[in-house]
Amino acid sequence: MVTEANSAVDGDDEGGNGQSLRNAPASEELLVQEGDAAGDYLERLLDLVDYDGDIDLDVEAGRAMVSIDGGADLAKLVGPRGTVLEALQELTRLAVQQQTGARSRLMLDIAQWRAARRDDLSKLGRSIAQRVLDDGESVRLQAMTPFERKIVHDAVAGVDGVQSESEGEEPQRCVVVSPSP
Repeated sequence: MVTEANSAVDGDDEGGNGQSLRNAPASEELLVQEGDAAGDYLERLLDLVDYDGDIDLDVEAGRAMVSIDGGADLAKLVGPRGTVLEALQELTRLAVQQQTGARSRLMLDIAQWRAARRDDLSKLGRSIAQRVLDDGESVRLQAMTPFERKIVHDAVAGVDGVQSESEGEEPQRCVVVSPSP
């Protein structure tokens, strides 16, 4: 079942200053079309694997948001550290692109995993920022996805006296938190 809902989901654009590193947002009409195409694709996928789930669609912050909640089997579609979720998001983006002819930046969340991960990473970012303030030494975090790095950058940006930047190459790109100069 596909329904309309409102939910805020952070993007996967990276940057500690809150600025998008991607193209300008698509029109509202195109974003609704993307959400509908994604909902149809994901509904067929859920039928194929015989999983129950409610698909909610929204447009938020210049991006189509799709979330699936419900059945107990959905955790299998998240995978360890969200790896299956990331793959499903990319497949869904490709399916949407095939239907609309435009590159999609939609964000997929399953069983509210991204929402919970966002909370955990925000806490981590603030905690590490405080540790850097207390110790005066830089801290390098483990490799993260662009979605995860953006959340940490945003959390660190809320703490005076510290800064963050991403270093390395994908898939080993990570956040380094250091004292502000």
